[in-house]
Amino acid sequence: MKSVRMLGVLLGLGLLAGCSSSGDQAAPPQDAAQAKEAEAAGKLDTYRQLLRIGNDEMAVTMGHDILDRYPGSAPAKEVQKTLPEVERRWKENSEKARLAALWTYQVAPMAGGTQSTATIYSSQPSGENRVRLVLRRHTAWGQSVFLYGSGHGFVCRGTCTIPSEVDGKRIGIKAFAPPTGEPALMIRDDKAFLALLAKAKKIRMDVTLVDGEKKETLLFEVGGFDPAKWQPLPKGKGS
Repeated sequence: MKSVRMLGVLLGLGLLAGCSSSGDQAAPPQDAAQAKEAEAAGKLDTYRQLLRIGNDEMAVTMGHDILDRYPGSAPAKEVQKTLPEVERRWKENSEKARLAALWTYQVAPMAGGTQSTATIYSSQPSGENRVRLVLRRHTAWGQSVFLYGSGHGFVCRGTCTIPSEVDGKRIGIKAFAPPTGEPALMIRDDKAFLALLAKAKKIRMDVTLVDGEKKETLLFEVGGFDPAKWQPLPKGKGS
């Protein structure tokens, strides 16, 4: 019985020794703090480099990582001084790039001449029901602006007025349906429309579709239009 109790004591001491040995292997709190400081400093250096090369997107990601993982640290305080402006600039430039990418510019042969087009699809509706807003210059036909749909066209008898909204301001845009039967609406005063487009960010147009005379609001996010990319006609041709 005595030997059994002694074995229990020895086992207990062995367990205690094991715990003590395991504790010796753990990093002291001071070393862990120093490692975290070094890690934060390394990420801060990366953040600075991203700013130097102008990579705002990655800088924003790294900056938020530093703020989330090392709050109150010296690196976090430094990041906080510049991150709001970097993030604002990145979002602004990203939106500009998105809007610019909505436009397509093309020069190609067309019906015995050459045409230059600038085209944007509607943001609403989207998918298969999208409608194109097309700016066109043609060596024989001159300059025109029109809507082109995917269905059977739009209801417009004679000259009709499209109820529209340009950046919140209500206006009426005169249009007519082409006599050749395409699913399109031609803008009556293309020059006035282009002057309006040059300053606009969003244009909404309320149209009526031939299919079931359904009412539909078209939204075009036109703020990324670049007139310099819409190639002019050869000198002395078109209008």
